[in-house]
Amino acid sequence: MCTSIFQIACDGTHVLSRTMDWPTLDVRPAFVPRNYEWQSDFDHRVHKNQYAIVGSAFQLSHRIDMSDGVNEWGLTAQKLTFANGSKRAVERRADKVQLAPYEFAFWLLGNFRSVAEIEAHIDEVELMADTYSDRKYGQSELHFAVADRTGRMVAIEPTIMPMRVVDDPLGILTNVPNFEKQIDRLTDYMEFTPEFLAGQVPLNTAKVTTGNLSGKPIPPGSYSPSSRFIRAAYFKERANQPFNEDDAIISSWHLLDGVAVPRNTDHQQTYSVYRAAAVCESRTYYFEPYNRESIVKLQLTDDMLAWQKPVFYDVADELQVTSVR
Repeated sequence: MCTSIFQIACDGTHVLSRTMDWPTLDVRPAFVPRNYEWQSDFDHRVHKNQYAIVGSAFQLSHRIDMSDGVNEWGLTAQKLTFANGSKRAVERRADKVQLAPYEFAFWLLGNFRSVAEIEAHIDEVELMADTYSDRKYGQSELHFAVADRTGRMVAIEPTIMPMRVVDDPLGILTNVPNFEKQIDRLTDYMEFTPEFLAGQVPLNTAKVTTGNLSGKPIPPGSYSPSSRFIRAAYFKERANQPFNEDDAIISSWHLLDGVAVPRNTDHQQTYSVYRAAAVCESRTYYFEPYNRESIVKLQLTDDMLAWQKPVFYDVADELQVTSVR
């Protein structure tokens, strides 16, 4: 369970935010340098990232596991669970980049500058089942939200190999397979523009509905992937377009409030362990764990591009308040 929301500010700033819904908080804000070498869990092949990244991650002996982040070219990517939708390759092939599914977002951020560049090379990579893997990792089912400075957001779905790159001008992604079916369901709750219905939405179109909600039902209130998809889209279309980066982060946090899953251990183990946002233009990563109620900011500056080692930043997952008197 996770929800992604992409916003375009009036000044051209692009922000991809998300909730991370998981049983435990395993990551912290991190910097990964250029030329970082790592080994895949699938075949221990050594990969070398070209680009520096900031995002949420944890360190393992042979690689870094990154959930989401933004690289030095303003490409941002997130991995989300993908219930019963993944089709993973099985056989080893020397002519393909073969990865465990949870390594794909990190590989993208380390090696690509834009969505268009990813799309041109998507047939070179396969996400692998663990049938013949060096390490068993189970049924890792994920899909991916990716955006860049052009204003293009896509969902990358491993329903086939090569993977599908699906344009997402709505700017919303949750966990359910078949993005197109989710869009069809939204017609009960909002009225799309003719351009959206024709698949001809220009880049950097902030709203894809007419704003007419007359006679439409209220979005469902559950935390199922479908309900969160509808609710995120509905309230994003109703909200003011943010003016700049600060305004977009504020807007993102309020929109995520409507889809963040509260902790309820008697009902389920999964909850929104953190929320985050990546800004393509400023290469800034915003992070807030569940208990903190205060945002941490990590910006990838030009000076950091010369750093040669990963850095992990400790962030307390406990309430942070400002006292006044």
